[in-house]
Amino acid sequence: MAMVAQMMHRENSSGSINKHLDSGKYVRYTTEQVEALERVYSECPKPSSLRRQQLIRECPILSHIEPKQIKVWFQNRRCREKQRKESTRLQSVNRKLTAMNKLLMEENDRLQKQVSQLVCENTYMRQQLQSVSAPNADASCESAVSAPLHSLRDANNPAGLVSIAEETLAEFLAKATGTAVDWVQLPGMKPGPDSVGIFAISQSCSGVAARACGLVSLEPTKIAEILKDRPSWYRDCRSVEVFTMFPAGNGGTIELLYTQTYAPTTLAPARDFWTLRYTTTLTNGSLVVCERSLSGSGAGPSVAAASQFVRADMLPSGYLIRPCEGGGSIIHIVDHLNLQAWSVPEVLRPLYESSKVVAQKITISALRYIRQIAQETSGEVVCSLGRQPAVLRTFSQRLIRGFNDAINGFNDDGWSILSSEGAEDVTIAINSSKNPTTSSNSLLGGVLCAKASMLLQNVPPAVLVRFLREHRSEWADFNIDAYAAASLKASTYGCTGIRATRFTGSQIIMPLGHTIEHEEMLEVIRLEGQPISHEDAFASRDIHLLQMCSGVDENAVGACSELIFAPIDEMFPDDSPLLPSGFRIIPLHSKPDVLNTHKTLDLTSSLEVAPTSGSAAENAESSSSRNTRSVLTIAFQFPLESNLHENVAAMARQYVRSVISSVQRVAIAISPSGLCPSVGPRLSAASPEALTLANWICQSYSCHVGSELLQVESASSDSVLKTLWHHQDAILCCSLKQAVPVFIFANQAGLDMLETTLVALQDITLDKIFDDLGRKALFSEFAKIMQQGFGYLPGGICMSTMGRHISYEQAVVWKVFEAEENTMHCLAFSFVNWSFV
Repeated sequence: MAMVAQMMHRENSSGSINKHLDSGKYVRYTTEQVEALERVYSECPKPSSLRRQQLIRECPILSHIEPKQIKVWFQNRRCREKQRKESTRLQSVNRKLTAMNKLLMEENDRLQKQVSQLVCENTYMRQQLQSVSAPNADASCESAVSAPLHSLRDANNPAGLVSIAEETLAEFLAKATGTAVDWVQLPGMKPGPDSVGIFAISQSCSGVAARACGLVSLEPTKIAEILKDRPSWYRDCRSVEVFTMFPAGNGGTIELLYTQTYAPTTLAPARDFWTLRYTTTLTNGSLVVCERSLSGSGAGPSVAAASQFVRADMLPSGYLIRPCEGGGSIIHIVDHLNLQAWSVPEVLRPLYESSKVVAQKITISALRYIRQIAQETSGEVVCSLGRQPAVLRTFSQRLIRGFNDAINGFNDDGWSILSSEGAEDVTIAINSSKNPTTSSNSLLGGVLCAKASMLLQNVPPAVLVRFLREHRSEWADFNIDAYAAASLKASTYGCTGIRATRFTGSQIIMPLGHTIEHEEMLEVIRLEGQPISHEDAFASRDIHLLQMCSGVDENAVGACSELIFAPIDEMFPDDSPLLPSGFRIIPLHSKPDVLNTHKTLDLTSSLEVAPTSGSAAENAESSSSRNTRSVLTIAFQFPLESNLHENVAAMARQYVRSVISSVQRVAIAISPSGLCPSVGPRLSAASPEALTLANWICQSYSCHVGSELLQVESASSDSVLKTLWHHQDAILCCSLKQAVPVFIFANQAGLDMLETTLVALQDITLDKIFDDLGRKALFSEFAKIMQQGFGYLPGGICMSTMGRHISYEQAVVWKVFEAEENTMHCLAFSFVNWSFV
């Protein structure tokens, strides 16, 4: 009996196990079943339970498979897809690291050769000093770069040109991979797998020189084709004209080029070059494009524009492009120029004598452009608002080119200076041959440009451009924008036909696209307008601008900052006429090699400095800050009506003067050495105000909430300040002492959330950042917060200064007391887990 019971128990257990195995058994799918599942996966990688049941009903071949097995198949399929993507990513990273390692090894070899050369030169100099018979040291060990350009040859002789080409190739390779130039790493540019490349500038040689090495996922011939088209990537290049081209040995070609480049400001003439370009393939399969200036006058500008150009020299420069195993190329770029700094005012000569400027404007721009094209080719760049990346890139090029044309005002383009009595601070130029529209509007008589340049002292260009971008109402007259927009439309009305409009002063920024490193942004600006007449109550009076902003990174050494815009229609086609205006700020003095991040009017100036730094270092930094200078160039273009030349000129001159006055006022406010009336003195590394405010915020939070706001390893005030600044949650302080509560401080996350700076933060009121629900929640909890000292706001939506919506999980609000604990200083907000919608 016991044996029978035991056998029955075993059978029941075996049945239970088999049932369990049947419910989770592995299913071997047929080819037809896999194809059916793959079709569904391509449409929906994660189908719901209802969708899986529907799939079983609709596909008879899957009818005998349980829904749970279908679910497991989709889980495994997603896992395989994730592993495949991760494997592809790791392979890509591995290729980049391998190529970067190869570049670093070559750089190490070059540095070792340079060290050996310096040791030999040092030994030689010691022997010369010890030798009485030769008191004057021979300078023959000087770098070959300081030698003359090249001996004079007959440029009309093909054999002479071939000889020049071979000499150019040898000198270029010595710079690209050898020790012909004493290269030093460009400050602020660190090599790595995610960096654009390795960048260096010349330390001591004739002229200015820069070099770049990087990995690009394009074939050598495609890269050479892109780089030869210099106007497409070099924004200051006006034109390149090929005068002669003939074959050379080894399948190479020799070209004689005439190149014109724009002047970056109204205070200097433009540059032109007469060069020889040699393209050839080396024995190891590398493709080389090298170039140098030719002696003699060669080609030149037209007679009308001859006085607007200065002939500059290009020393052996070019591109070495080597194919990589597995695809892609390693590229070496060398730019070596003599820009004839003597031809510009002394205050501008640092701009023409700085290798850092050449590196940013030419060398780094070339490598960035190639990488941008490579990412667009591989499909990594996402289209914005239905515009292809190539179209957006063309818009940026047209904006910058139109702005450069306005600044330079070349005579052969039809520009002429409007005569005036006495010295004018604003230059007025007219181009009667230029039609700013695509229509045949008989009333338009060309374009008028009002331009001026001024020197700025102690003003960070990136900070000023960000302020101008974010706070247009501080300097712009929206009615002038309305006039320019109305005149450009394909209609017959001009300034007199503009309907009365009241502008709210607010702007909405709609991003269009940006470069891979976000150093340049393209966006559409909408200026909100309201019709004054009741008859036009339903008509839109908004103004739209296409805007390009660049140079907002304060760590980019030698880079200029630009804000260029042009009026457009709301649905602007790809070939929309553009009449660009804007600002360009160029630093004249290079920054120190050791760069601090976020040098603005905020607490960050104290966060990257060691707390033990002595007064000597602070004084040196302060002295360096006081000596920084930059040149600001402003150019505004207006459609010109045939019978209103004088009126438009007077209006343009007055408007540009008002813009200059506004910019000067803003520059004084954001100058690190100046005082901001609402903020007081700038908070520095040892500033007691910065340390005190951080301690008050943390102590008040701990007192009210009962927990610590920060996890600080050290109890020092400097550690508290630094941890508060880098806290992941957006922390903002709002003063209630004014009639309308305004923000007085925000940490880095708070500034990022509101998309503003501490200077502009003073203009933001508390009610502007919340939506209706957020304001209701705050008002309902406000009495409780003031009574018990803190409170919690539910998750919701707030608004940045750029008009973007921000979601947050929760907001903690608490009162910040001063040291006596009986005087309220401000109200603090902490937005937890915020993100842009």
